[in-house]
Amino acid sequence: MFFSNMESLSFCVGVIGNIISVLLFLSPLGTFWRIMKRRSTEEFECFPYICTLLNSSLWTYYGITRPGSYLVATVNGFGTVVEIIYVSLFLAYAPPRTRVKTATLVGILDVGFLVTAVLVTHFAMHGDTRIDAIGFMCAALNIVMYGSPLASMKTVVMTKSVEYMPFLLSFFMFLNGGIWTLYAVLVQDWFLGVPNGIGFILGTAQLVLYAIYSRSKPSKSGPSDDLEDAWQHEHLLPSSSPWYT
Repeated sequence: MFFSNMESLSFCVGVIGNIISVLLFLSPLGTFWRIMKRRSTEEFECFPYICTLLNSSLWTYYGITRPGSYLVATVNGFGTVVEIIYVSLFLAYAPPRTRVKTATLVGILDVGFLVTAVLVTHFAMHGDTRIDAIGFMCAALNIVMYGSPLASMKTVVMTKSVEYMPFLLSFFMFLNGGIWTLYAVLVQDWFLGVPNGIGFILGTAQLVLYAIYSRSKPSKSGPSDDLEDAWQHEHLLPSSSPWYT
């Protein structure tokens, strides 16, 4: 009875995690709709979407490989499809120089690295060793991605304004990290739990900063509280600012 209840609880938590993750995956739809209407990516960079595509693809592979992780596989499989669409639209509407740069990164990361990782782990590793290797790669990449808002948090502290750390994105990242951490504890999956635990902590820190500085006077443009605009600020980086800084 106890194990049955635990399985039911973990399934429910996983379903909630899937719903929250789907909302995050779909949140940039408005941005890409504007790109299609204007037929231009303007001054924006696609690198964060390329990384998200790699991250989702690896987690899908992990979910398929690790027994009982189908909820991880389903949502990240959905995310992989969505990110492929985003990257394809970016390639379609980016200027020639940016298109070449984007295609090169896609070829290196989303094709070259992913295919190499799948082939090596599938043919050179077996059993728990294969699962651990895939899980380690997924966790490492997830930690890097969850750490990306640190620059925004530094900006908030320095400017004493939350204009460039929109509330809704911070809130949904907090929920996403928290629910997947709980799911990882229930199913005892530490590769899933560690990066999402870090994401939950960073999401909490962002909300605390938001509470502290939300009453500060914003600039004339005002803060963005729309999830779509929040994602654009957080995940579409100006091409004039190198992504590796």
